[in-house]
Amino acid sequence: MKPEAPPPDEGADSGRRAWLGVAAAGLAGAMLAPGVRLIEVAQAATPGAGADARVRWGMLIDTTKCASGCSDCVTACQTENGLPAPTRSTDVQWIRKVEIKEIKTGRQASVPVMCQHCAEPPCVDVCPTGASFKRADGIVLVDRHTCIGCRYCMMACPYKARSFVHEPVTEQKPEVPRGKGCVEGCTLCVHRIDRGDKTTACAEACSKAGHGAIVFGDLNDATSDIARRVRDLQSRPLRADLKLDPGVRYQGL
Repeated sequence: MKPEAPPPDEGADSGRRAWLGVAAAGLAGAMLAPGVRLIEVAQAATPGAGADARVRWGMLIDTTKCASGCSDCVTACQTENGLPAPTRSTDVQWIRKVEIKEIKTGRQASVPVMCQHCAEPPCVDVCPTGASFKRADGIVLVDRHTCIGCRYCMMACPYKARSFVHEPVTEQKPEVPRGKGCVEGCTLCVHRIDRGDKTTACAEACSKAGHGAIVFGDLNDATSDIARRVRDLQSRPLRADLKLDPGVRYQGL
């Protein structure tokens, strides 16, 4: 008489199924384009969620309305994203005020500078892991899970718009994950955009303070305020000679 086979180990079976599920997800993730995660694909397939390829988010900054001593946009960015106030040149800063002067006329202007969210971003071109990537709606981001901290993107960015996190990060905002050893920069408040908000923290603060120097919106929507202004008023990108087609434009330079 043959001995009866031992009953199946349900726990082991369950563990194997879980492992296979993880392996399948990992394989699917490996087949995706660099910087793209399964959750982003799922969001893109859901109406009203994720990046929309018909949209090109951008900003128009009127330097004639931007006061030299004003830092409302910088403070708003720090508060929104949980960034400490910079005390050293190496500290993280996603938006900074730059004072410029025209040599011939002596004319001066105060210019907020952040990631310019280029259509042809050099940071994406040089990234060896795909951590730097551009979304379908033109927002350029860094995936901190695949960033190895090589800082090639920092060297490639002509706007010096990225920072490296040297110290451990505490008191993070749930919607803005950060980490030591990663590169980061302005996200155009992507967490706000994806939940349906219509503006960034810097543009909102500038408007509430009565300055009105920053306009945010969809550059592809001909009826939007930003598209009308770019069409009707003279504006220019920083370093237009590089032909990177930035999503940030400046008026009054």
